[in-house]
Amino acid sequence: MAYILTEQLYDDDRGDGAFARYQDYLASVHGQFPARAYALATSDWYFNFNDHRAPHDAWLEQVAIEEIRNPQGESPRLSITIRLLGAYHDGWIELRYDDVSRYRIELAPGDRDRGAGHRDWRHDEYRLAPGGRVEHEIEWWGGQSTGTWLIEAADVEHRWIAMDPPSASVRGE
Repeated sequence: MAYILTEQLYDDDRGDGAFARYQDYLASVHGQFPARAYALATSDWYFNFNDHRAPHDAWLEQVAIEEIRNPQGESPRLSITIRLLGAYHDGWIELRYDDVSRYRIELAPGDRDRGAGHRDWRHDEYRLAPGGRVEHEIEWWGGQSTGTWLIEAADVEHRWIAMDPPSASVRGE
């Protein structure tokens, strides 16, 4: 079940309480949720659009999918790393998903956004997946939806890398 994605946030009947319902959901699964994902989802800054570390309105710069093989014949382990240019263009956000068991990366631009890429990270939410894993759903947006991603992993790590000083070329000067 989704709580704070576009459909829920802009539902006239249920939109106003969407974030409160999401916080209630997170509290109800606290002991089962992967620790780093839970810390992100319940932090006072992650969903605060004014915080430079928050991914809202960030731009995708890179996504890397790694399949690490062990020479002893163990099953390969997948990891995904996403690098975003922060919304204020003064740093990068990196999200690393360890021990990925499932993912879907979809780019579905509409006619007016064709060729413009993913555009802005609009909304996202973390949910508990089977086996105590985290499921992270991400919505990308331009003038309309440009795609959705779904990543299931053991946990996720967030890293903020400040630009010091912010680059003039990145700021568009």
